[in-house]
Amino acid sequence: MASAESGYTLNVPKYSIVVPFHNEQDSVTELYDRLRVVMEQVGETFELVFVDDGSRDSTFPLLGQIAAVDSRVVVVKLRRNFGQTSALAAGFDHSQGEFIIAMDGDLQHDPAEIPKFVEKLKEGYDIVSGWREKRIDNLWMRRIPSRCANWAMSKLSGVELHDFGTTYKAYTRELIEDIPLYGEGLHRFIPALASWYGARICEVPIVNIDREGGTSHYGISRTIRVFFDLITIRFLLKYMMRPLHFFGGIGMGGIGVGSLVALWMVFEKIVRNINVMDAHGPMLVFGAVMLVSGVQMLAIGLLGELQVRHFHEPHSGQPYRVAKVIRSEAGEESEIHG
Repeated sequence: MASAESGYTLNVPKYSIVVPFHNEQDSVTELYDRLRVVMEQVGETFELVFVDDGSRDSTFPLLGQIAAVDSRVVVVKLRRNFGQTSALAAGFDHSQGEFIIAMDGDLQHDPAEIPKFVEKLKEGYDIVSGWREKRIDNLWMRRIPSRCANWAMSKLSGVELHDFGTTYKAYTRELIEDIPLYGEGLHRFIPALASWYGARICEVPIVNIDREGGTSHYGISRTIRVFFDLITIRFLLKYMMRPLHFFGGIGMGGIGVGSLVALWMVFEKIVRNINVMDAHGPMLVFGAVMLVSGVQMLAIGLLGELQVRHFHEPHSGQPYRVAKVIRSEAGEESEIHG
Protein backbone atom coordinates (compact mmCIF):
# COMPACT_ATOMS: atom_id res chain seq x y z
CA MET A 1 0.00 0.00 0.00
CA ALA A 2 1.78 3.10 -1.17
CA SER A 3 1.19 6.49 0.33
CA ALA A 4 -1.43 8.51 -1.49
CA GLU A 5 0.43 11.76 -0.86
CA SER A 6 3.57 11.44 -3.01
CA GLY A 7 4.27 15.15 -2.64
CA TYR A 8 4.65 14.95 1.13
CA THR A 9 8.36 15.59 1.62
CA LEU A 10 8.77 15.97 5.37
CA ASN A 11 10.87 13.48 7.30
CA VAL A 12 9.28 10.04 7.34
CA PRO A 13 8.02 9.28 10.85
CA LYS A 14 9.08 6.16 12.72
CA TYR A 15 5.56 5.30 13.86
CA SER A 16 2.12 5.84 12.39
CA ILE A 17 -0.86 5.49 14.73
CA VAL A 18 -3.93 4.71 12.62
CA VAL A 19 -7.33 5.24 14.25
CA PRO A 20 -10.69 4.88 12.43
CA PHE A 21 -13.60 6.92 13.81
CA HIS A 22 -17.32 6.53 13.18
CA ASN A 23 -19.54 8.89 15.18
CA GLU A 24 -17.02 9.13 18.04
CA GLN A 25 -17.18 12.86 18.79
CA ASP A 26 -17.12 12.22 22.56
CA SER A 27 -13.74 10.50 22.44
CA VAL A 28 -11.81 12.38 19.72
CA THR A 29 -10.15 15.06 21.82
CA GLU A 30 -9.34 12.86 24.79
CA LEU A 31 -7.87 10.12 22.62
CA TYR A 32 -5.69 12.64 20.78
CA ASP A 33 -4.39 14.07 24.07
CA ARG A 34 -3.55 10.60 25.38
CA LEU A 35 -1.85 9.53 22.16
CA ARG A 36 0.21 12.70 21.95
CA VAL A 37 1.50 12.34 25.51
CA VAL A 38 2.38 8.64 25.11
CA MET A 39 4.10 9.03 21.75
CA GLU A 40 6.14 11.99 22.93
CA GLN A 41 7.32 9.83 25.82
CA VAL A 42 8.31 7.07 23.39
CA GLY A 43 10.81 9.56 22.00
CA GLU A 44 10.58 8.63 18.30
CA THR A 45 9.09 10.58 15.41
CA PHE A 46 5.43 9.78 14.84
CA GLU A 47 2.27 10.77 13.05
CA LEU A 48 -1.38 10.28 14.00
CA VAL A 49 -3.56 9.18 11.10
CA PHE A 50 -7.23 9.70 11.96
CA VAL A 51 -9.80 8.30 9.53
CA ASP A 52 -13.36 9.61 9.63
CA ASP A 53 -15.44 6.71 8.33
CA GLY A 54 -18.50 8.65 7.22
CA SER A 55 -19.41 10.09 10.63
CA ARG A 56 -22.64 12.11 10.87
CA ASP A 57 -21.80 13.89 14.11
CA SER A 58 -19.02 16.39 14.89
CA THR A 59 -16.19 13.88 14.57
CA PHE A 60 -14.68 15.33 11.39
CA PRO A 61 -14.81 19.02 12.45
CA LEU A 62 -13.06 18.08 15.70
CA LEU A 63 -10.40 16.13 13.80
CA GLY A 64 -9.91 19.08 11.47
CA GLN A 65 -9.38 21.42 14.42
CA ILE A 66 -6.73 19.07 15.83
CA ALA A 67 -4.93 18.82 12.48
CA ALA A 68 -4.91 22.62 12.21
CA VAL A 69 -2.78 22.98 15.33
CA ASP A 70 -0.66 19.79 15.12
CA SER A 71 1.22 19.03 11.89
CA ARG A 72 1.78 15.46 13.06
CA VAL A 73 -1.92 14.74 12.58
CA VAL A 74 -3.26 13.47 9.25
CA VAL A 75 -7.03 13.37 8.80
CA VAL A 76 -8.63 11.24 6.09
CA LYS A 77 -12.35 11.73 5.50
CA LEU A 78 -14.18 9.00 3.61
CA ARG A 79 -17.19 9.90 1.49
CA ARG A 80 -19.46 7.51 3.38
CA ASN A 81 -19.32 4.75 5.95
CA PHE A 82 -17.29 1.99 4.28
CA GLY A 83 -16.71 -0.10 7.43
CA GLN A 84 -13.77 -0.57 9.75
CA THR A 85 -11.66 -2.70 7.42
CA SER A 86 -11.81 -0.17 4.59
CA ALA A 87 -11.22 2.70 7.03
CA LEU A 88 -8.08 0.97 8.27
CA ALA A 89 -6.99 0.38 4.67
CA ALA A 90 -7.39 4.11 4.01
CA GLY A 91 -5.35 4.91 7.12
CA PHE A 92 -2.61 2.48 6.11
CA ASP A 93 -2.49 3.96 2.60
CA HIS A 94 -2.12 7.51 3.91
CA SER A 95 0.42 6.66 6.61
CA GLN A 96 4.17 6.86 6.12
CA GLY A 97 5.67 5.39 9.27
CA GLU A 98 8.12 2.51 9.33
CA PHE A 99 5.81 0.84 11.85
CA ILE A 100 2.02 1.09 11.99
CA ILE A 101 -0.07 0.76 15.14
CA ALA A 102 -3.84 0.43 14.69
CA MET A 103 -6.41 0.94 17.42
CA ASP A 104 -10.09 1.78 17.93
CA GLY A 105 -11.29 5.32 18.45
CA ASP A 106 -13.76 4.69 21.28
CA LEU A 107 -11.24 4.77 24.19
CA GLN A 108 -11.52 1.02 24.78
CA HIS A 109 -7.85 0.75 23.82
CA ASP A 110 -5.48 2.45 26.24
CA PRO A 111 -2.74 4.44 24.44
CA ALA A 112 -0.52 3.92 27.52
CA GLU A 113 0.03 0.34 26.32
CA ILE A 114 1.65 1.41 23.05
CA PRO A 115 5.19 1.00 24.53
CA LYS A 116 4.46 -2.75 24.86
CA PHE A 117 3.90 -2.95 21.11
CA VAL A 118 6.95 -0.80 20.38
CA GLU A 119 9.16 -3.08 22.47
CA LYS A 120 8.06 -6.17 20.56
CA LEU A 121 8.49 -4.44 17.20
CA LYS A 122 12.07 -3.60 18.16
CA GLU A 123 12.62 -7.31 18.87
CA GLY A 124 11.96 -8.01 15.20
CA TYR A 125 8.34 -9.15 15.11
CA ASP A 126 6.27 -8.32 12.03
CA ILE A 127 2.92 -8.29 13.86
CA VAL A 128 2.24 -7.61 17.52
CA SER A 129 -1.36 -8.42 18.42
CA GLY A 130 -3.20 -7.23 21.50
CA TRP A 131 -4.72 -9.89 23.76
CA ARG A 132 -7.69 -8.91 25.91
CA GLU A 133 -6.65 -11.35 28.61
CA LYS A 134 -9.42 -10.35 31.04
CA ARG A 135 -12.53 -9.31 29.14
CA ILE A 136 -15.29 -7.40 30.89
CA ASP A 137 -18.04 -7.50 28.26
CA ASN A 138 -21.16 -9.69 28.24
CA LEU A 139 -20.39 -13.35 28.94
CA TRP A 140 -22.97 -15.04 26.70
CA MET A 141 -23.26 -12.46 23.92
CA ARG A 142 -19.59 -11.57 23.51
CA ARG A 143 -17.04 -13.54 25.52
CA ILE A 144 -18.15 -17.12 24.83
CA PRO A 145 -18.80 -16.60 21.06
CA SER A 146 -15.49 -14.74 20.83
CA ARG A 147 -13.60 -17.50 22.58
CA CYS A 148 -15.10 -20.11 20.24
CA ALA A 149 -14.29 -18.00 17.16
CA ASN A 150 -10.71 -17.39 18.31
CA TRP A 151 -10.19 -21.10 18.97
CA ALA A 152 -11.56 -21.99 15.53
CA MET A 153 -9.46 -19.33 13.82
CA SER A 154 -6.34 -20.49 15.59
CA LYS A 155 -6.89 -24.08 14.47
CA LEU A 156 -7.86 -23.19 10.91
CA SER A 157 -4.99 -20.75 10.35
CA GLY A 158 -2.27 -22.42 12.41
CA VAL A 159 -1.54 -19.08 14.14
CA GLU A 160 -1.51 -19.48 17.91
CA LEU A 161 -3.23 -16.30 19.06
CA HIS A 162 -5.75 -15.91 21.87
CA ASP A 163 -7.48 -12.85 20.42
CA PHE A 164 -7.92 -12.27 16.69
CA GLY A 165 -10.80 -9.83 17.18
CA THR A 166 -9.11 -6.76 18.59
CA THR A 167 -8.06 -3.94 16.29
CA TYR A 168 -5.18 -3.06 18.63
CA LYS A 169 -2.23 -4.40 16.65
CA ALA A 170 1.15 -3.22 15.40
CA TYR A 171 2.64 -4.01 12.00
CA THR A 172 5.76 -3.41 9.99
CA ARG A 173 5.14 -1.43 6.83
CA GLU A 174 6.70 -4.10 4.62
CA LEU A 175 4.13 -6.61 5.83
CA ILE A 176 1.05 -4.42 5.66
CA GLU A 177 1.89 -3.47 2.06
CA ASP A 178 1.69 -7.16 1.09
CA ILE A 179 -1.77 -7.80 2.53
CA PRO A 180 -4.87 -6.58 0.67
CA LEU A 181 -7.70 -5.33 2.88
CA TYR A 182 -11.23 -5.46 1.52
CA GLY A 183 -14.71 -6.33 2.72
CA GLU A 184 -15.86 -5.86 6.29
CA GLY A 185 -14.20 -7.62 9.21
CA LEU A 186 -11.18 -9.11 7.48
CA HIS A 187 -8.81 -6.78 9.35
CA ARG A 188 -9.31 -9.08 12.35
CA PHE A 189 -7.58 -11.86 10.44
CA ILE A 190 -4.50 -10.02 9.19
CA PRO A 191 -2.29 -12.31 11.35
CA ALA A 192 -3.82 -15.36 9.67
CA LEU A 193 -3.23 -13.91 6.21
CA ALA A 194 0.26 -12.76 7.21
CA SER A 195 1.17 -16.29 8.25
CA TRP A 196 1.01 -17.20 4.56
CA TYR A 197 3.87 -14.72 4.01
CA GLY A 198 5.92 -16.21 6.85
CA ALA A 199 5.45 -13.29 9.23
CA ARG A 200 6.78 -13.37 12.79
CA ILE A 201 3.78 -12.89 15.07
CA CYS A 202 3.43 -12.42 18.82
CA GLU A 203 0.85 -11.00 21.20
CA VAL A 204 0.91 -8.80 24.29
CA PRO A 205 -1.75 -8.64 27.03
CA ILE A 206 -3.83 -5.46 26.99
CA VAL A 207 -6.45 -4.12 29.37
CA ASN A 208 -10.07 -4.40 28.22
CA ILE A 209 -11.49 -0.98 29.14
CA ASP A 210 -15.23 -0.44 29.36
CA ARG A 211 -16.55 1.97 26.74
CA GLU A 212 -16.63 5.49 28.21
CA GLY A 213 -18.99 7.18 25.77
CA GLY A 214 -21.20 6.67 22.74
CA THR A 215 -22.76 3.38 21.77
CA SER A 216 -21.18 0.14 20.66
CA HIS A 217 -21.30 -0.74 16.96
CA TYR A 218 -21.19 -4.46 17.68
CA GLY A 219 -23.99 -6.87 18.50
CA ILE A 220 -24.92 -10.53 18.32
CA SER A 221 -25.09 -10.29 14.50
CA ARG A 222 -21.32 -9.84 14.52
CA THR A 223 -20.93 -13.45 15.70
CA ILE A 224 -22.71 -14.68 12.57
CA ARG A 225 -20.50 -12.52 10.37
CA VAL A 226 -17.40 -13.86 12.10
CA PHE A 227 -18.50 -17.40 11.18
CA PHE A 228 -18.59 -16.46 7.50
CA ASP A 229 -15.26 -14.66 7.90
CA LEU A 230 -13.76 -17.90 9.20
CA ILE A 231 -14.87 -19.73 6.08
CA THR A 232 -13.50 -16.94 3.90
CA ILE A 233 -10.14 -16.89 5.63
CA ARG A 234 -9.79 -20.66 5.48
CA PHE A 235 -10.45 -20.55 1.76
CA LEU A 236 -8.03 -17.66 1.26
CA LEU A 237 -5.25 -19.35 3.20
CA LYS A 238 -5.48 -22.59 1.23
CA TYR A 239 -6.72 -21.54 -2.20
CA MET A 240 -6.03 -17.80 -2.52
CA MET A 241 -3.48 -18.35 -5.28
CA ARG A 242 -5.06 -21.47 -6.80
CA PRO A 243 -8.89 -21.24 -6.79
CA LEU A 244 -9.08 -23.69 -9.68
CA HIS A 245 -7.76 -26.41 -7.35
CA PHE A 246 -10.88 -25.99 -5.20
CA PHE A 247 -13.63 -25.31 -7.72
CA GLY A 248 -11.97 -27.43 -10.39
CA GLY A 249 -11.82 -30.44 -8.06
CA ILE A 250 -15.53 -30.18 -7.31
CA GLY A 251 -16.29 -29.56 -10.96
CA MET A 252 -14.32 -32.58 -12.19
CA GLY A 253 -16.02 -34.72 -9.55
CA GLY A 254 -19.43 -33.59 -10.81
CA ILE A 255 -18.45 -34.16 -14.42
CA GLY A 256 -17.11 -37.60 -13.52
CA VAL A 257 -20.29 -38.67 -11.72
CA GLY A 258 -22.47 -37.24 -14.49
CA SER A 259 -20.42 -39.03 -17.14
CA LEU A 260 -20.73 -42.37 -15.34
CA VAL A 261 -24.50 -41.92 -15.11
CA ALA A 262 -24.61 -41.01 -18.83
CA LEU A 263 -22.58 -44.11 -19.77
CA TRP A 264 -24.91 -46.27 -17.71
CA MET A 265 -27.94 -44.75 -19.45
CA VAL A 266 -26.35 -45.41 -22.84
CA PHE A 267 -25.67 -49.02 -21.84
CA GLU A 268 -29.25 -49.46 -20.63
CA LYS A 269 -30.63 -47.95 -23.82
CA ILE A 270 -28.44 -49.66 -26.42
CA VAL A 271 -27.59 -53.02 -24.85
CA ARG A 272 -30.72 -53.74 -22.82
CA ASN A 273 -33.09 -51.69 -25.01
CA ILE A 274 -34.73 -50.06 -21.97
CA ASN A 275 -36.63 -46.81 -22.08
CA VAL A 276 -34.32 -44.94 -19.70
CA MET A 277 -36.73 -42.06 -19.21
CA ASP A 278 -39.43 -44.38 -17.89
CA ALA A 279 -37.14 -46.76 -16.00
CA HIS A 280 -34.48 -44.37 -14.70
CA GLY A 281 -35.99 -40.88 -15.05
CA PRO A 282 -34.76 -39.49 -11.69
CA MET A 283 -31.27 -40.92 -12.22
CA LEU A 284 -31.13 -39.43 -15.72
CA VAL A 285 -32.03 -36.01 -14.34
CA PHE A 286 -29.44 -36.42 -11.57
CA GLY A 287 -26.72 -37.24 -14.10
CA ALA A 288 -27.60 -34.24 -16.24
CA VAL A 289 -27.55 -31.93 -13.23
CA MET A 290 -24.16 -33.27 -12.13
CA LEU A 291 -22.70 -32.70 -15.60
CA VAL A 292 -24.00 -29.15 -15.85
CA SER A 293 -23.00 -28.32 -12.27
CA GLY A 294 -19.53 -29.76 -12.82
CA VAL A 295 -18.98 -27.62 -15.88
CA GLN A 296 -20.19 -24.56 -13.97
CA MET A 297 -17.85 -25.19 -11.04
CA LEU A 298 -14.95 -25.66 -13.46
CA ALA A 299 -15.84 -22.35 -15.10
CA ILE A 300 -15.96 -20.63 -11.70
CA GLY A 301 -12.49 -21.96 -10.97
CA LEU A 302 -11.19 -20.53 -14.23
CA LEU A 303 -12.81 -17.18 -13.46
CA GLY A 304 -11.13 -17.31 -10.05
CA GLU A 305 -7.76 -17.81 -11.72
CA LEU A 306 -8.44 -14.73 -13.85
CA GLN A 307 -9.24 -12.78 -10.68
CA VAL A 308 -5.96 -13.88 -9.12
CA ARG A 309 -4.13 -12.68 -12.22
CA HIS A 310 -5.95 -9.34 -12.02
CA PHE A 311 -5.10 -9.09 -8.32
CA HIS A 312 -1.39 -9.28 -9.08
CA GLU A 313 -1.56 -6.63 -11.77
CA PRO A 314 -0.85 -2.99 -10.85
CA HIS A 315 -3.45 -0.27 -10.44
CA SER A 316 -5.91 -2.39 -8.48
CA GLY A 317 -8.81 -0.35 -7.13
CA GLN A 318 -9.10 0.55 -3.45
CA PRO A 319 -12.20 -0.51 -1.46
CA TYR A 320 -12.96 3.08 -0.44
CA ARG A 321 -13.28 6.62 -1.82
CA VAL A 322 -11.61 9.57 -0.09
CA ALA A 323 -13.41 12.91 0.06
CA LYS A 324 -10.73 15.00 1.78
CA VAL A 325 -7.25 14.70 3.29
CA ILE A 326 -5.72 17.19 5.72
CA ARG A 327 -1.94 17.06 5.91
CA SER A 328 0.14 20.22 6.34
CA GLU A 329 1.55 22.47 9.01
CA ALA A 330 -1.03 25.09 8.15
CA GLY A 331 -3.85 22.58 8.21
CA GLU A 332 -4.69 23.09 4.54
CA GLU A 333 -7.22 20.76 2.98
CA SER A 334 -6.47 18.67 -0.09
CA GLU A 335 -9.47 17.71 -2.21
CA ILE A 336 -9.43 14.26 -3.77
CA HIS A 337 -12.21 13.34 -6.16
CA GLY A 338 -13.08 9.68 -6.65
